[in-house]
Formats: sequence, C-alpha cells, structure tokens
Amino acid sequence: MTMPAAMTDITALPFTIPALRAAYAAGLSPRAVAEEVLRRLEDADDPGIFISLAAWDELEGAAVALGRYDASRPLWGVPVAIKDNIDARGFATTAACQSFAYWPHDDAEAVARLRSAGALIVGKTNLDQFATGLVGVRTPYPVPKNPLMPGHVPGGSSSGSATAVSRGIVAFALGTDTAGSGRVPAAYNNIVGLKPTFGAISARGMVPACRTLDCVSVFAHTVDDAWIAFEVLAAPDPADAYSRPLPAGPASIPPSFRIGVPRREDRVFFDAAAEAAFEASEKVAEELGATLVPIDFAPFFEVGTLLYGGPWVAERHAGIRSFFSEHAGDLLSVTRDIIGRATHLSATDAFEGLYRLKALAVRAEAAMSGIDMLMVPSVPGLCWLDEVAADPFGANARLGTYTNFVNLLDLSALAVPASERLDGRPQGVTFIGRSGADAVLAAFGRQMHGATGSTLGATAWPLPRLEERPLEEPRDWMPVMVFGAHMSGLPLNHELIREGGRLVRVARTAPDYRLHLLGGKLPRPGLVRGGAAHGTSIEGEIWLVPPEGFGRFVAGVMAPLAIGTVWLDDGSSVKGFIAETEGVRGTPDISGYGSWRRYITAVEARQPEAVR
Repeated sequence: MTMPAAMTDITALPFTIPALRAAYAAGLSPRAVAEEVLRRLEDADDPGIFISLAAWDELEGAAVALGRYDASRPLWGVPVAIKDNIDARGFATTAACQSFAYWPHDDAEAVARLRSAGALIVGKTNLDQFATGLVGVRTPYPVPKNPLMPGHVPGGSSSGSATAVSRGIVAFALGTDTAGSGRVPAAYNNIVGLKPTFGAISARGMVPACRTLDCVSVFAHTVDDAWIAFEVLAAPDPADAYSRPLPAGPASIPPSFRIGVPRREDRVFFDAAAEAAFEASEKVAEELGATLVPIDFAPFFEVGTLLYGGPWVAERHAGIRSFFSEHAGDLLSVTRDIIGRATHLSATDAFEGLYRLKALAVRAEAAMSGIDMLMVPSVPGLCWLDEVAADPFGANARLGTYTNFVNLLDLSALAVPASERLDGRPQGVTFIGRSGADAVLAAFGRQMHGATGSTLGATAWPLPRLEERPLEEPRDWMPVMVFGAHMSGLPLNHELIREGGRLVRVARTAPDYRLHLLGGKLPRPGLVRGGAAHGTSIEGEIWLVPPEGFGRFVAGVMAPLAIGTVWLDDGSSVKGFIAETEGVRGTPDISGYGSWRRYITAVEARQPEAVR
C-alpha cells in the first residue's frame, strides 16, 4: 500500500475525542486524520497490531463521505480499531485463525453504532486466538510489541486493540472481555479499559468465547473518552437475547463511599514493586475521599478458578463446536488444548459448576455488603515473554488473579492507570462494581486517573486537565430522597444502582421532621413530620431513577415505610421515604443526630458492627 504524504501540522495532535473535536471545529479534515493514522502506524514499526487494515482508498472515501464537520455526531471523524473477533463490514473476521476466516455481510451491532456516530473504522486488531488468553501472544500472526516494556507481553486477549490505543494510532478501540481481556492489556499499556455490565453493549456479531459472559469492551486514553464511546454503544438490541437496558448517564461521586480492598492475607503479587504500587494507589483513593475496607477475597478467588478449572471451558467449545470438530489441527496447540478440555466434561459437571458458582456468589455478595465498589490491582505484577514461553498455562493463569471472577459474578469493571511501580513500569488498578454500577466506577476512576499525572499510553501526550462534567437531569427520571440504608456506602445502596439510579446531591428536609429507629433484622430509620415546634432538619440523599426502575424500586418498599412527599429546607418538595405515624410509635427518637449516617457512626464507635 502506498501511503499519502503525512500532514505535518497534526503529527503532535493527541488522538483524544475532545482534541479531535476541537481540531475539526477549527478546520482539520478527516482525510488528514486518516493520513496521520497510517503515518503513526508506520512509525510504530509493529506488524503485530493489525490483522487487517483498511485500504487507503476505502479509508479516504469514508473520511470524505463524512462531509462538513457535524458536532451532533459524537464520534465524527474519530479513528477507531476493532478487535478481530467482532464483525466489521469490509474486513474478514479471523479470530486469529486463518482457516476460520469469513467475510461478514453486516457490521456487528456495536460497529454499526460506531459508524452511525461518525467513527472511521481503521482496521481489525490482533488477539489471542479465539480470545483464549490474557497474555496476547497466542496468535499465528506477529505478536504485538509492548510499546512501554520491550520483551514484556502486551496483555491479551485484546492485544492489538490495546497497543493501537497506547501508541496513539487510534482514539479508542473495541476489545472483548470474558476473563479480563479488556483489563489486563489496559494495565500493561497504560490506558483505560472499560468492561461494562454484561449485556449493556450488544454482543451480536461477535465470535463467542463464553456467550453468557462475553462483553464488548472499550480501550481509550481517558475515562471520559471511554465513556463517550460507551454512551454510543450502550443500547438494547432486540436481536441479542442477552442484551439488557442500562442507563448510561454520568454519575457523581457519593459524598461518603466505601471501597473494598483485599485483606493483607489475600493479596497476591509477583514482586514487591507491584505491592508497593497498589499501596500507593490505596493512599490516593483515600485522599480522594474513599474509606478503604479490607474484605475477604477468598470467595472471589474461588469463583475465578471456575472459569478455566470448571465447566465454563465447555462454553468456549460450544461457540466454535462445528469448526473445532473439523479443524482442531488448525488451532494453536495451546488454544486447542484449552478448548479440547470440554470433551471430558458432562452436563452433570455443568450443573455442579452452576451450583458451586451460586453458593460462592452468595458469599461474594456478603463480602461486598455496605461496599460501593472494589479496588484491586489490574495485574499482580509483570509478565515477560520468556516466562510465557517457559510456562504458557501457568503464566496466563496468574494474570487472571484479579480479573477471572468478575464476569462470572455479573460485575462491572473499569481499569485505569494509577500509581506506577518504583521501576516506572505501569500496573494500574481496577474498580469493580455490581451490575449497573458503570457510571459510579467511571466517576471515581476518572479522578484516580487524573491524580496520576502520567502521560497517555506510550505517547508523550500529557494527561488532559480534568474538567468538571455537568450532570444534566435526564427527562422523565424520577427523584427519590433516601435517609437510611439506601444512601451511598450503606447496605441497600446497590438496589438504587441496580435500577440505574444516579446520585444528584445531599439535601436536608424542612425543620419540622423527626427521625426514629425502627427495629427488624436490618435496623433502619423512619422519617415522620412532627411540626415546627417538635421537629428538626434531617439529612438525606436525592437520587434520580429511570421510570421503569423507579416502579420496581417503589414496589419493594414495605410498611411501615412508604414513598411520600418530603419537604426540603429550601421550600421545594421531592418524593422520598417516610414512615407511617403508627409504625414509629414507641420507637427511639434519634433526630438529635441529624442523619442516619451520623447515628450509625456514633453507634459503631461504641459497638462495632452493631448497625450498618
């Protein structure tokens, strides 16, 4: 392919979405960006990044077809790469196996949404064959080079997508994530990796690894860029049986939030530098306002062993069953050995695995009780190419220590660059939340990344200054004020997050309310209006909930609590939790604390764990 001459005036342009938008608004053409993409790829001198690349005339044609700059299209002219197990019209899908290759008639739903938003699809990126691996070297094509650590694995399975972003060749790239393939490469390439809630992004048009676990993931330079892409991609798809709606609006950081971290005895690191980097990241999280809570990680690690040591390996076989039966010899030996284990599994094994997962999920949820999110090292340490050559299975398995359990437990995750190791090499941390917690993870993750002061990926581009993001109230969403265990950082807050709830602000009632302590298995407060002479102002949180989620949330409210009108200290009103007068008769009055949070803090100071 003959490349056109590069546009020297954009050689230093960071390929972040805001920078591209500003350049386009100032007159830059998408054709010039397409030229720069190819120049940067040539400079990278890495034949392992792409399996297939758009021909220049096709890329130029797509750029010219965009016409005049259209700010209403959120990805207008943004160069994007696609992992080669996701269909993109005009490119063969290989899944890194030549004899499997086919030419799709249509784009995958995710790719179609990118094109509709104005993105320029540059090409298809390399991967661990059939997305089976976390190292990024299980490919018959040249292995992508780690741009930051020569001789080190690039991370997999989304190796090409991560290195394309890290080198600044594209603004963002699609990967996939089943066991950590959207997070491990992000850590080793100093970029952001967003593993969304399962089903939030349609997986239709993706070669399955484990269909009940697979997620389309996003690699980007910043959390904000990943979130812009996510807002384009996240949408229900009636043709995908596993698709589910997920409100994708931004969220604010809760005023009081608790992050679960592994207990000292549960921590796994390859070396002291990795441990020190994570401890430094913990300090940053605390400086940003988090309360760190050491929790039992044993159930999470046990879940992780099920992915390759349990019956889920049979799901990898199910995804390519016909091809495997006829062309097993065409696979790399390591891929063939892993997928071939399925032939020794039975339906009984599958059910026993499901029973085991269910039991462990109960323990994992108990460990997360009262926790807003988890924070773990994205990887336990470094992994060199010669280590993988000497022990291909063991090295790969160790990389999944903090990633393998996430998809099996239906959790969301966001990997971000964080405190570097003492040797200057990247490691990163991953924030993990319940299903639907994507926006909360992004709100805190962007603050964590912003505190690093690092450059973007392997480029010399400085991390952009963190801009405050306005929180626009979505139309038709319902506000609800909560005063007890549904507040951020408390045991029932996940019920609001599960329904797509978004924290708006902390607020106080008018000065004529009383707060009572209700009994029951989970102690809770009851708010009643007591009159100006007998009341006080009580603190709570106002959340916005989508209409359908609001209905489900309210349906779960049981007497003596109810949803009614709550008057605020500014004279406005909002729907919120109130208690029936008869239900609080004879119960302790705790109004003097001014809020449920201050009450439980006081009680815990006297009797730890007495009430949460």
